[in-house]
Amino acid sequence: MGQKVSRTDFEWVYTEEPHASRRKIILEKYPQIKKLFGCDPKFKWVAGSMVLLQIFALFIVKDFSWPLLVLAAYCFGGILNHSLMLAVHEISHNLAFGHSRPMHNRILGFICNLPIGLPMSISFRKYHLEHHRYQGDEAVDTDIPTLLEAKLFDTTFGKFVWVCLQPFFYIFRPLIINPKPPTTLEIVNTVIQLTFNALVVYFFGWKALAYLVIGSILAMGLHPVAGHFISEHYMFAKGFETYSYYGPLNWITFNVGYHNEHHDFPAVPGSRLPEVKRIAPEFYETMPQHTSWSRVLYDFITDPAVGPYARIKRHQRGLKT
Repeated sequence: MGQKVSRTDFEWVYTEEPHASRRKIILEKYPQIKKLFGCDPKFKWVAGSMVLLQIFALFIVKDFSWPLLVLAAYCFGGILNHSLMLAVHEISHNLAFGHSRPMHNRILGFICNLPIGLPMSISFRKYHLEHHRYQGDEAVDTDIPTLLEAKLFDTTFGKFVWVCLQPFFYIFRPLIINPKPPTTLEIVNTVIQLTFNALVVYFFGWKALAYLVIGSILAMGLHPVAGHFISEHYMFAKGFETYSYYGPLNWITFNVGYHNEHHDFPAVPGSRLPEVKRIAPEFYETMPQHTSWSRVLYDFITDPAVGPYARIKRHQRGLKT
């Protein structure tokens, strides 16, 4: 089973999340960052092209053998679908069309969701915005593993299994930690997605749909692009709860690696986050950062000091501590 993790509890703190206060300090010193706020006019064309590319791929993969199909899903389709998930992330902040056109953003979210195979764009937004506002909150932030996850997957092998199963924890964890009734838009999202899936099966066959769904699941688990799930908020250096990554995988993930910058300024689209770092380097270059998402996965699995417990948590206000 491998070495057992050294932590037996989460890192509980009694301070506010750090991003709101740092945002205020940075804007006082560099008010020009406000000019970076707003939507990226090129984003919708990039995201739309990715959707079309994945649909065109169905013409090719529909006749693949199962081993070749799984390989294609891991090496190509999954990467494209993961990028589309991060496009949905951008859209959740209304960075495609701006806050003045919310339904335009939601519709583009439905479109980017199509190749992913599972309806998630509306549900993701509902929980993700709370992750920003209540980072680390024990009862609200569904990005944090449950106590059961931390207890069950507390060895080297256990962490390996946990990483492989990450997509399922991301799907079901919100239903346990912070369940919410489905909204009208979530129902619409589901109907659109199921209709698209049925059309894929009708025109391309079950293998084509399997290619989409398998790719989405594989690229959320033991996959280099999925390293950002762990790199963003798992505590690799004591006291630091958000980490940035400035490597080349940002090119295909809408700069989600600029994660401190993103949490400090969620109104800045991913394409402009490097400019935030350029303007205010002293706030970011001195903080711990990751240089490789693959290395993050390796260290997470093999280092006994890191595991599902390695998250900073805060007691919800009003709850017994």
